[in-house]
Amino acid sequence: MILLDGKKLSAEIKAELAQEVQRMKEAGQRPPHLAAVLVGNDGASETYVASKVKRCQEVGFESTLVRLPGDIGEAALLEEIEKLNENPAVDGFIVQLPLPKHIDESRVIQAIRPEKDVDGFHPINIGRMVKGLPAYIPATPFGIVEMLRRYRVPTAGKHCVVIGRSQIVGMPMSILMARKGEPGNCTVTICHSYTKNLADFTRSADIIVAALGKPEFLTAGMVKEGAVIIDVGISRVQDPGAPKGYVIKGDVKFDEVAPKASYITPVPGGVGLMTVVSLLHNTLLAAQKKIYS
Repeated sequence: MILLDGKKLSAEIKAELAQEVQRMKEAGQRPPHLAAVLVGNDGASETYVASKVKRCQEVGFESTLVRLPGDIGEAALLEEIEKLNENPAVDGFIVQLPLPKHIDESRVIQAIRPEKDVDGFHPINIGRMVKGLPAYIPATPFGIVEMLRRYRVPTAGKHCVVIGRSQIVGMPMSILMARKGEPGNCTVTICHSYTKNLADFTRSADIIVAALGKPEFLTAGMVKEGAVIIDVGISRVQDPGAPKGYVIKGDVKFDEVAPKASYITPVPGGVGLMTVVSLLHNTLLAAQKKIYS
């Protein structure tokens, strides 16, 4: 079993990004600038955004955090988004999800200009990805594909089962794994809450991407020997004996499944770290006008 080490890989990619930023500065260019919009004070969102700001500093990016109250109206939020759209000093920006229930997330995502949509959620970027055109790829699927590529995990002709059909992970992941190229060229099955006999699908899978948000859902009896296991889940599970009162669990029962796997990602220290560096990579592409000239 080979551990797909997101901590090690993300450190390598950050070093590459920092080197590219230094090259830009030496050429008289300003460093890439990523902005993040945080609505309200959701604990998990605060953690995610703080991590993104810190990673920007580590690679030499400029960053801006726009904090807005949780009771902000949708119209006012859209005005803030338009300010970032119009700001030439900001190369790309994200609106941290989830948003308060009174705000339409779809409308907010579509308000972000595609050329600044470094999360890769805008319908135009999703459409360009499906067509195989240059696009910002959603950060988590991008990070997974990069992890498979750098570890040289064989994918061509394999059966890949994606558990979860979210617009952020499951659906784009299925497209990327089925596309022509390496990683890719898989036969892909998408499973979800309405899938009957889900374990029948996972037991036939060469590659499993678990992205459903249920702690330790995937057990040893659901996977075959030698499967590649990608665990996207990250959940806080209460544990009175833990220093923080909780522990972080993925969607895979790691101790059970790892002995059967050929490759597996840990949680934490796997996909999550790759997600953040992929967002930074998209921001670099935005600054260099590599996707939209």
